[in-house]
Order: sequence, then C-alpha cells, then structure tokens
Amino acid sequence: MPKRLLDCTASDFSQMTKKDLLFAIGASEGRVLACETIGAVTPLLGDVTNAELVAALGADILLLNLFDVDNPQLQGLPPVAPGQTIQEVKRLTGRPVGINLEPVEAGSVEVDSLWAMTPGRLATLENAQKAVQMGVDFLLLTGNPGTGVTNKAITDALKLFRKHLGDKLILAAGKMHASGILGEGGEHIITKAEVGDFAKAGADVILFPAPGTVPGITTEYVRTMVEYSHALGCLAMTAIGTSQEGADMDTIRRIALECKMTGADIHHLGDSGFTGVAAPENITAYSVAIRGLRHTYRRMALSLNR
Repeated sequence: MPKRLLDCTASDFSQMTKKDLLFAIGASEGRVLACETIGAVTPLLGDVTNAELVAALGADILLLNLFDVDNPQLQGLPPVAPGQTIQEVKRLTGRPVGINLEPVEAGSVEVDSLWAMTPGRLATLENAQKAVQMGVDFLLLTGNPGTGVTNKAITDALKLFRKHLGDKLILAAGKMHASGILGEGGEHIITKAEVGDFAKAGADVILFPAPGTVPGITTEYVRTMVEYSHALGCLAMTAIGTSQEGADMDTIRRIALECKMTGADIHHLGDSGFTGVAAPENITAYSVAIRGLRHTYRRMALSLNR
C-alpha cells in the first residue's frame, strides 16, 4: 500500500521508486520538511555531518548543496569511496537524498568564494548521470548566489535530463533568489509562463522563494504560482534561501505558516543559518509549526532499523 511520507521509515525509503516518493510527499498534505546542508565546510558538530544533524532534528529529505559529483566532500562522514558518498549518507540517516546542480548560462556577480563554481556542480547530463549512479533520489536545478543561473538554462537542463534519465529520479527546479541575474530578481524570479515552461520540460517539483524571503514575494504571489503548478501536475516547494534560516524562531514560524497557506507540498530550509546548516532550533521550530509535536518527535525518534 502506498504510504504518506509522514509515516515512512528508513526501510520504506530504501525501497521507494520515484513514483512512490512523489506520492508519499503529496499525500502528506504540506507537512514535508527538506533541509539543505553544505558538506564541504566544517560541520557544526565537528565529527558529525550536517546531514545527520538536520535528520536528527526532524528533516524528512536531505539536500546537499555545493556537492561536486567529481569530488564529493562531506566532512564528518566516515571514510568511504567517493562513489559511495550518497549511499553512506542514506545509511546513516535513513532519508531520501538530493543534490543541487546549477545550469549556469550568464555572467555572475561577485560573491564569497565559497560559492565559486566547479565543473562537478554544473547541470550537465554527465553530472546528472553520475548522480544517478551514486544513488541520488532527486536533483534540484537551481543557483547559488552570484552563479549566473537563468530560468531559460533551467528549462533547457530539464528537457535534457527528462529525455535521458526518464523515471530514475525526481527533477525539481526553481530559484530561491536572483542567483546573480538582476533581471530575475524580486517578483521576476519566476513568472507563470516560466512555471509552465518548467512543467512542460519535465519538472516534477517547482521551487519558489518562501513568502517574505525575497523582496516582492508575497503569500498571495506564491499561492497563485503553487495553484498553477498543481494544475499542471507538479508538486511545489517553498524555499528559504536568503539566510533567514538563521533568523529568530518567531520569524521562522511566521514564514512556515505563510508557506503552508500557499499550498506548498515541501518546505525547504537553507544552509546558511550558520555556514553549512540552518540554525538547529529553527529546524525543529519550522517542523512543529507545519505539523505539530507528534509528527516532529516521531520523525526525530524513528530508529534507522525500522
């Protein structure tokens, strides 16, 4: 019997197909939490990966940012062969794992060197195929600060990946901020026409900035986009990608409820509350806001042996 993600255990996730996982997310009615972490920096807890930390605090889905498929780095991870990095994360956390790939098309703006592009992070077919071989459950086509990712480039990458990867993994797409393209900032980050382009090109999940995280992005605006995404057969994800994952808990709770009101299926928390991970208390606070203590504590407590 298909299960909602809220009820899934590690053994359930290990057997899920792409279709199963999409169903489980949709059936959870806006109560799925995805947390983004950076493995290339020193983990908050030193010898424990940031991925393990967010899983312990209630994250349902793990998203690895700055993950280079040619040179995978997750500090705090036990020694494994590079090609086994994703499988080791899944073994330690019992969660579905995704990575970001970036469809760079245009010139960038100057930002911190942490975000500097490497070949193994580009949204190329070769890199996507490597991700599949590693065991990645979903790809998010998006852009880090200043990298020069455009919506057109995202659409082109979606078409390519859909054609060659078929049903091997979930394809998510969208931008959390302008990514260095000033003409795609604020309310121009994504338009209704671009939502249609993403869906037609093969996106399973469309990402939007969470209300209040980008200038001009209101609850009403995102609600309209989410409703249109659902009409096109796509799930929707709201994202906090502007360091507000490190804001005070009252702000986090407000954003969480605003995102719930948009109809989002997946709630994303970014990786820069501290460098590499959201403020830990905000992960649990967000989870409690969208699904209460029972489901939050259940996710935190479930044994990996179940």
